[in-house]
Amino acid sequence: MGRGFEVRKVSMAKTAAQKSKVYSKYGKQLYVMAKNSGADPDCNPSLRTLIEKAKRDQVPAHVIEKALEKANGVGGEDYIAARYEGFGPGGCSVIIDCLTDNNMRTITDVRNCFTKTGSKLGAPGSVAHSFDHFAILSFKGEDEEHLLEAMLNAEVDVTEIECENGNLTLFAPATEHHKAKQALLEAIPDVQLEVDEITFVPQMSAEVSADDVPLFEKFMNMLNDCDDVQDIYHNAILPA
Repeated sequence: MGRGFEVRKVSMAKTAAQKSKVYSKYGKQLYVMAKNSGADPDCNPSLRTLIEKAKRDQVPAHVIEKALEKANGVGGEDYIAARYEGFGPGGCSVIIDCLTDNNMRTITDVRNCFTKTGSKLGAPGSVAHSFDHFAILSFKGEDEEHLLEAMLNAEVDVTEIECENGNLTLFAPATEHHKAKQALLEAIPDVQLEVDEITFVPQMSAEVSADDVPLFEKFMNMLNDCDDVQDIYHNAILPA
């Protein structure tokens, strides 16, 4: 169907200056997931997937272990998920996922990012309708029929399978992630997943003009500097 696998999810650079922020964000995500759903990865598939993702992003084992130990303890912080939507520089659509223990602090920080870059914070649902919430699994391979057969046998609601440049990429509704991954592992036990995530994929792109690029980059950097911001999704296309 020619979707083209380009999620446009903002990831923080893994430079020495940024590593501690990356570790902190993963630590918070692991803590919340383990606290809410159980700290045993064998009994918590979502936690197991997050741990695998953290390892791929080179998060040290001691950071992962500390988060799980903290979740097993008594008390601790009460984080809640918060999602903000709006329009960034150049009119692009933006979704910002946060984990916070202080809603007022978080909304103030996020609103400040919009205000200082001439952007507009929208109401809940103002841009989410223009994104698809997908589970995405991608790996090296070309046997599209075998993959589709495995998904159909497992009764996975497949949205699309893309074969491009020697890679197979499966798109499915976010709620089908665990079932799709299990079906894939059973069909191809030695598969090495290059992408394994639940993410927002824009339905349409917004081209950001060359004049707006510096402001767009400032906007993204400001959001990434917010401690409570976990993930940023957008539909912006920057000039080559």
